[in-house]
Amino acid sequence: MHLKSSDIKDLERRRRAALINSITGYKPANLVGTVNARGESNLAIMSSLVHIGSNPPLLALIFRPDNTERHTLDNIRETGTYTVNHVHGAIIDAAHQTAARYPGEVSEFAATGLEELWLEGFSAPFVSQAVVRMGMELREEIPLAINGTHMVIGEIATLDIPGDAINDAGALDPASADTVAIAGLDSYYRSTLVQRMAYAKPDQEPRRI
Repeated sequence: MHLKSSDIKDLERRRRAALINSITGYKPANLVGTVNARGESNLAIMSSLVHIGSNPPLLALIFRPDNTERHTLDNIRETGTYTVNHVHGAIIDAAHQTAARYPGEVSEFAATGLEELWLEGFSAPFVSQAVVRMGMELREEIPLAINGTHMVIGEIATLDIPGDAINDAGALDPASADTVAIAGLDSYYRSTLVQRMAYAKPDQEPRRI
């Protein structure tokens, strides 16, 4: 199948959304935990998390345009903090349900059975059942004029990860944490390590490690 720009525009709305949301392949599955100034918690599944830099440790999320309710973004603006929690195999059902459009006064934690975890010194709720958890502090919000979305850049303020999920190079092994990925809007996949490669250099052939 070959589609030109005009063909993509002519696709039925839901089929176009399904195709373009899945065309990037596997995406990270994360639950973003927030709380507003009134103490009402919110939890939302998101697949737009992107690494921005390691020093300082920065991650970005893309939020929907202004024409929809954005409890998560509003809460981040109010408090300046939020959490990012990896979805794993045992919590897929509950994690996916957080995408439902609950009213702002209804906490997705309570609605889905996921439990809030509050760590001393951090003002946003983590997911108790998550294995990999990050506490984030808002550093910059960038409105994207091209489609009305917003890029939110946060700095990792705290990390909670199992020691046995760190490999000998110091990197997280997602498979060890049973971290799952999303393709499109509704399909979840487990990861399997295919191979690791040595650092690429122009004077050396590719080498597996």
